[in-house]
Amino acid sequence: MKTVDIAVTGLGLVTPAGIGVQATWDGLLSGRSLAATDEQLAGLPVDFSCRVPDFDPTARLGRRLSWRIDRFIQMGLVAAREAVTDAGWDPAAWDGARVAVVLGNGSGGNDQAQRDYELLNRGRYKAISPLCITRAVSNMLAGELSADLQALGPSLVTSTACASGGTAIGVARGLLASSMCDIVITGGSESVCRPMPAAGFGQMGALSTRVHDPAGACRPFDADRDGFVLGEGAGILVLERLPDARARNAPVRALVAGYGASADGYHFSSPDPEGQGVVRAIHAALADAGLSPSDIDHINAHGTSTQQNDLAEARALCSVFGTPPPVTANKSVLGHSIGGAGAIEAAVTVLSLQHRTIPPIANLDRLDPEIDLDVVTKAPRSQQLRAALSNSIGFGGQNAVLAFQTP
Repeated sequence: MKTVDIAVTGLGLVTPAGIGVQATWDGLLSGRSLAATDEQLAGLPVDFSCRVPDFDPTARLGRRLSWRIDRFIQMGLVAAREAVTDAGWDPAAWDGARVAVVLGNGSGGNDQAQRDYELLNRGRYKAISPLCITRAVSNMLAGELSADLQALGPSLVTSTACASGGTAIGVARGLLASSMCDIVITGGSESVCRPMPAAGFGQMGALSTRVHDPAGACRPFDADRDGFVLGEGAGILVLERLPDARARNAPVRALVAGYGASADGYHFSSPDPEGQGVVRAIHAALADAGLSPSDIDHINAHGTSTQQNDLAEARALCSVFGTPPPVTANKSVLGHSIGGAGAIEAAVTVLSLQHRTIPPIANLDRLDPEIDLDVVTKAPRSQQLRAALSNSIGFGGQNAVLAFQTP
């Protein structure tokens, strides 16, 4: 049973739908996939992705800072600055020692690392940047945000593959509940639209191969789904204890009511076919929130559009809920940003609660007959929403489930 209410007071988003919370929300409501042919993946069997459009880090962060850091950190910084402003905070005025940073990332810096690997392979090791390590390692996502925002409390990165962003928010909630800090900047960021990740995921058979129709490629829960689409982006949430937020008259978008985590213990990359790890994580999140399955009005599914994952997740939902509440899957529009996905989807779940609107799943034309879910498709669905879940499922069988409530 939870002992303290944790408030979401700020949101920041950088996604393939655009830069900023409103751009992402509008893109999701359109119900159209943003996947397109990607010139940086030219020559690969799968040459399309969901990229953030018109992202100019120099214009947003300045030449010196943007040059020093990799793309996944650049996007995280832009989203974090938006979230902090949205929460009504000025980093120059807060007690930085009481501000923590907990962020999720799956693979570190793929952008500059790709260039450095190419130099090494050509024998030009002296041309490799002395910043190659600090640009690439995952922990620098938290390190750079801590320095930029003068957040001087606990600073760390969680890495649970595609569950990383959700895991980070759960850990952040725990830090606040234990009074180790008063504010947490949390979420995740990732950029995997590069040849090496694309080749690796492609060799695994995880990517959709609809090269003739990129915009129709990602189709969670559809009978004709064949894999996910690589994406990139960042989702940042500012969390505070609810009494503290109320005391400063801060906007409260939602409550992080509960968190549940589990391991499948089944396979290094394939999910448990019955989704029992996800079942345990959902039950843990509900117990943590003091909620029952009947209290949940909406589920933002992990929904990767792979055959195994979607079926296992659907079975898990039916196991817990019997008849699950309405389900959406944001990856159908935004692609799969790996370590950033759970954070972006958590932010979208907060927006759904605020707007009492569930964005539709793109490309879901024919529901898999083995999947018995109330899927939101074709158009947004407006309804009363009191509580919702956001599911994240990672390679290695690592699961993270977040429960959100209206304040």
